[in-house]
Amino acid sequence: MILLARHGETDDNREPIRIQGFRDTPLNDAGRAQAHELAERVECKQIGALYSSDLSRACETAEIVGAHIGLQPRLDPRLREGSRGIWEGRCWYEVEREDPESYAAWRRAGASFRFPGGESLGEQLRRVVEALGEIGSADRQPGLAVCHGGSIRVALCHANGDLALQRFHSWTIPNAALIEL
Repeated sequence: MILLARHGETDDNREPIRIQGFRDTPLNDAGRAQAHELAERVECKQIGALYSSDLSRACETAEIVGAHIGLQPRLDPRLREGSRGIWEGRCWYEVEREDPESYAAWRRAGASFRFPGGESLGEQLRRVVEALGEIGSADRQPGLAVCHGGSIRVALCHANGDLALQRFHSWTIPNAALIEL
């Protein structure tokens, strides 16, 4: 079994929401509090191994959880959020206003959608699924992977047989959410 957790809140997650992608944004105080609450929620899960995206918002969340449950996180860049290219650092409403066609394509999702200057959702799916496959086959189970909303969405699409990623936007993944895969 694999558990997926989204990192705690960053300032970019507050309204108006900024696109983070590969941007290395740290947790804010609310995000640290969420990470502590997440640690308490997973305490009873008897986590055998802890993994994390190498972006600081996920790392710090995983470090807080790991300190609580006695595990050191193993960093894996394949668990990163998708590279959002030139959209990173911009607000979603700005992208929608300035490039409505690309924004509409994003809202339709699909494996072939590529962020301008970034990666496609299909590429993100492949790397995340590869990492989760290794986590799922590791000796120490269950594994907990601390990652990002988009990474969790592609994993859920894969787990539900949606390799075309048409349901990518079907899930709302709040900060510090815990999902059993």
